[in-house]
Amino acid sequence: MKNTKVSSVGERALISILSEIFKTSDGREKEQEGILIGAGSDDCAVLDLKGEDCLVVTTDMLHRTTDFPEEMTPWQIGWMSAAVNFSDIAAMGAEPTGLVMAIGMPVDTETAFVVSLAKGMQACAEFCGTAIIGGDLDTHAELTITGTALGRVKKSQLLLRRGARPGDLVCVTGYTGSAGVALEALQLRKPVSENILKALFEPVPRTKEARTLAESGAVTSMMDTSDGLAMSLYDLSRQSHVGFRIRESALPILKEVREFALDPNKLREFALYTGGDFELLITIDPQKIKKVQNICNLVVIGECTKYEAGIVLESPECKLITIEQRGYQQLKAKAVDRST
Repeated sequence: MKNTKVSSVGERALISILSEIFKTSDGREKEQEGILIGAGSDDCAVLDLKGEDCLVVTTDMLHRTTDFPEEMTPWQIGWMSAAVNFSDIAAMGAEPTGLVMAIGMPVDTETAFVVSLAKGMQACAEFCGTAIIGGDLDTHAELTITGTALGRVKKSQLLLRRGARPGDLVCVTGYTGSAGVALEALQLRKPVSENILKALFEPVPRTKEARTLAESGAVTSMMDTSDGLAMSLYDLSRQSHVGFRIRESALPILKEVREFALDPNKLREFALYTGGDFELLITIDPQKIKKVQNICNLVVIGECTKYEAGIVLESPECKLITIEQRGYQQLKAKAVDRST
């Protein structure tokens, strides 16, 4: 471990290592400090407010060179910086209550750039029903933005990555693969519609849908798909100890994404393994599916199975294909094992 590089460990494995450090010696979070859920196991930490509500907290760091394509406007950079944080709040079923933003920028950054950046942040916050409530400014070698978002939810409505059971239905909001197509189109300089580019540049946090889902009482587990559908399925699998059988024909994919992909394998790559869509992955009690089908835009894509059955994709020809554990990760690992 002493001489191991983080790139060979991978983001999720490193998070697991650090989460163990942030626990008490008996392996539990510090309950005396009101921590209901601590580091590493979910989209947000959860703090006890000593009543029927709890506070959810998340933070995310973005960099100019790795997270913001050159084609993005300052306003879009601001929007995305806020959206990635609000997406985590949504994943817990919580109502956003504020966002703190810290911005590090080169000394020669133009004031107009920062003003447009801030307007994008505030627009996203207003869309989510809240505001930017503070932050910090500093100089940095490259544009670096760190957000910390807060949300509030009743303890009885809090949604976690654990809770799914065999037989539950698997659903997603919106579409999958759109942001991945946008990124590849930019890299290859291929034309795509403004609608596809917006999926990458202006992701929509599903905060309104999340609140509706939390209030329905039908959801058994939930998280966002920012790192790709496949990676999210593995995260839910570990926490809920279930497997998944996903129907390829049911995956919600835009017509333009299908046209962009040259063959079924490429389309599968976009749908499963590219990140940036910031949709919600949800498991729902099949007896309560009617409660949510007509109140928000979601699609049933499969069902939960026993953990031992693994995570598989059922092709239109009824062939079962193992879904690999890979997707977007900040720290690129050479190999990531399901057990990490």
